[in-house]
Amino acid sequence: MRKNHTLSRVVTLVAVMAIVSGCAQNDMKKNTQAASQVSGVTNEIVYASAKDINDMNPHLYTGSMPAQGMVYESLVENTAEGIKPLLAESWDISKDGRTYTFHLRKGVKFHDGEPFNAEAVKQNLEAVQANAEKHAWIKLSTKLKDVRVKDEYTVELVLSDAYYPALVELSMTRPYVFISPKDFINGGTSDGVNGYHGTGPYKLTGHKVEENATFEANPEYWGGEPAIQRITAKVLPAGETTFLALQKGEINFVFTDDRGADSIDVEAMDQLAASGEYQVVRSEAMNTAMIVANSSNQSSPVREKAVREALWMSIDRETISKDIFNGTQTVADTLFSSNVNYANVDLKVRAYDPEAAKRLLDQAGWIWTEGKTVRTKSGKPLAMKLYYDSNSSSQKTQAEFIQYAMKEIGIDLDLKGEESSSIANRRATGEYDLLFNQTWGLAYDPQSTIAAFTSDSAYKHTTSGIAGAEDLYRKIDQVMSSTDEETRIALYADILKIVHDEAVFIPLTNGRVTIVAPKGLQGITFKQTQFELPFEKMKFE
Repeated sequence: MRKNHTLSRVVTLVAVMAIVSGCAQNDMKKNTQAASQVSGVTNEIVYASAKDINDMNPHLYTGSMPAQGMVYESLVENTAEGIKPLLAESWDISKDGRTYTFHLRKGVKFHDGEPFNAEAVKQNLEAVQANAEKHAWIKLSTKLKDVRVKDEYTVELVLSDAYYPALVELSMTRPYVFISPKDFINGGTSDGVNGYHGTGPYKLTGHKVEENATFEANPEYWGGEPAIQRITAKVLPAGETTFLALQKGEINFVFTDDRGADSIDVEAMDQLAASGEYQVVRSEAMNTAMIVANSSNQSSPVREKAVREALWMSIDRETISKDIFNGTQTVADTLFSSNVNYANVDLKVRAYDPEAAKRLLDQAGWIWTEGKTVRTKSGKPLAMKLYYDSNSSSQKTQAEFIQYAMKEIGIDLDLKGEESSSIANRRATGEYDLLFNQTWGLAYDPQSTIAAFTSDSAYKHTTSGIAGAEDLYRKIDQVMSSTDEETRIALYADILKIVHDEAVFIPLTNGRVTIVAPKGLQGITFKQTQFELPFEKMKFE
């Protein structure tokens, strides 16, 4: 029972807060009756975001992905049924797998009136490639060698060699999406842009930094004008502030954002649903939440496989799933869930077993002297830092729970809450022991997360210190260029086994995208990605 002490205390505090806030229940109904007319605008969605939309340049990575998904579009779309047309109506692939010819949709315009055509595609793709170092995590950036305009609505992409995930990577939220060439600076986008004009269903029409951003329906959208006329992203701290804003009708929509974090906790969601004024909608499993270990950090105990395995076996994922997420996220025993392509691989199970973890540390020479709270080896304490997103209440709760569990086996875990951008920077620079992260998600995996194993801006510090790192990287290169399905299956199995055995990605739970919306909002669906929502399909009844 001791292992649940910290968790129970945290959950109890949340429950007390919910009871206190419950005094506002009598006012909730009248505040949410006009949920479709927030700020007096018919058919408006106002959603809470823990962070500003930031720079909306779609060829860089600081902007909000849900916001960019409303404004910009790609050539193709990744769906549950596979790759489908978007800005390209059709495409042909050469027999050698090196040339992709796209036949573009005619009559599409950027938000500033500029035509979308083959020349615009060429300019955008070349702008991305001009900043290739920034995109090293995405393998297509290393293989795209030429973009050729065949005629006004036909464009040809030439690769250095065959690359089977090319269409998947072209469908991503960024960087291979399209902005008006009039927005370019110095003929490109790597130095910034002058505006944010895409071809998508919504136009960015207003932005007050760290306050809000406004998106208006595009009346000339090639897919038809959206029913929701305005979408406002309002910057609010996650937790009670967002919960109270929902109760008061100041916002009417929250969802799991591109950090994988919910703006309010499960108890608050349940309370809103119980009021009868809101609905809670959850997607299928999308990703794996995990703790990432820096195997290349020679000054940290986490460089040792035994320490990483001990961490893994000392985390009670079932309690996290049931008590922190109320079962809305399921226990993850591997980096990818078995429904991900190529991920149904037989890997050894590391069950929750603190006693086995203690034995591992004993065998590795980490001595736990009687009367001491922390193990040592050669006079050095078994102490590490765990970084979590300060805007995510669930990450903070998990971090506290894990910290307590580590004390039980003689590990001192120092918790550090930081902004998500700061944590992403640490991941790129290697200035961390452990940090919370998540896989790219269903549509992107396994290829995108695995490709990031070799990227300096992503997981290179995670993987470069393990035994057989060079063999891992060689297999990753091979799987990405293989044109044989059976070969890909075998290579992916080898890759997953290597990182699993080395315990550098410690899985926690399989996550979903959760939406809290007014009861009357219809057409709520999900894409094959956790980073975007199809707002253009929604409408109030």
